[in-house]
Amino acid sequence: MLFFLKKMIGGLLLPLPFLLIVIGVAILLLWFTRWQRTAKTLLTAGWLALLLLSLQPVADGLLKPIEDRYPTWQGEPKAQYIVILGGGYTWNPQWAPSSNLINNSLPRVTEGIRLWQANPGSKLIFTGARAIGNPVSTAEVGARVAESLGVPRDAIVTLDTPKDTEEEATAVAKMIGDTPFLLVTSASHLPRAMIFFQRQGLKPLPAPANQIAITSPLNPWERAIPSPLWLMHSDRASYETLGRVWQWLKGVSGDPGD
Repeated sequence: MLFFLKKMIGGLLLPLPFLLIVIGVAILLLWFTRWQRTAKTLLTAGWLALLLLSLQPVADGLLKPIEDRYPTWQGEPKAQYIVILGGGYTWNPQWAPSSNLINNSLPRVTEGIRLWQANPGSKLIFTGARAIGNPVSTAEVGARVAESLGVPRDAIVTLDTPKDTEEEATAVAKMIGDTPFLLVTSASHLPRAMIFFQRQGLKPLPAPANQIAITSPLNPWERAIPSPLWLMHSDRASYETLGRVWQWLKGVSGDPGD
């Protein structure tokens, strides 16, 4: 129940649903009350916030400091295990395997395979439970995608009971103890994940994937025109900020190693 409530409340606090609620309240006040000034203020603030968060300079300005915490793995240090955290997924056996990995998941898996190729003899550990109503876990879907890309099954381990990052850290600790390992997850998620894993007494080596905050050249109109793509980047920054607040509330606060 707590897990469900966390997801529901956290989801409603993300930019798009939260601002839709604000704008919806403003419309109700305009139509059915005398609080016209309050309604106009809320409507204007909601529209302006939605506009700004849908612009590339604003969205990526919020996300980049989170993503830049750890650099991309460039060959050292080597590791015996590569842990790939679960993310968004579905399971449709009629689709190409990789199509079942949604949003952040596919870049995590492809980066994990790159690291596996650069660490001969290593094992890939996929984590993540089944979504409600889905017969296959996110860990198993990641494993099947890796197999389809040439990774043998005997080089793959699945941990398919953890429902969130904190539980993933606990499951990995039970399996490999304090053996150093490469921890693969989205660059924006990695700072929070490192805290969970290090608090378990583990020795994760950061290996960010799925960097999306852009600083390289773009067409001028791409920076100037609002887009759902940039709103998604703002969403990621908000999601991870809310996640860090939740860590603090639970007492899992501070930076790794503090």
